[in-house]
Amino acid sequence: MQNIENRYAMTAAPDSHRAETNGSALPSALRDSVARAVRRYLQDMDGEASGLYDLVLGEVENPLLREVMQWAGGNQSRAAVALGINRATLRKKLAEHDI
Repeated sequence: MQNIENRYAMTAAPDSHRAETNGSALPSALRDSVARAVRRYLQDMDGEASGLYDLVLGEVENPLLREVMQWAGGNQSRAAVALGINRATLRKKLAEHDI
């Protein structure tokens, strides 16, 4: 966990806010990135946005699963722990995304 904190600290902007995650303060680079993307999407949609929740989850879940599975070397148990979900849930999501 310390390595992750150090890596994020090196890549985050000096004035970035910190999010509480499992008791440790990590820069909210991911949160800030999502906020910017959603803000830009809403501006582009010019007041006609709908289904944003499902859209964002659909766009984020696939690359999240792929990256974590690669990081875990294909080990579903390790990936499930990293994601904080049950292994059966992970298997279901992997099948849904054809991963």
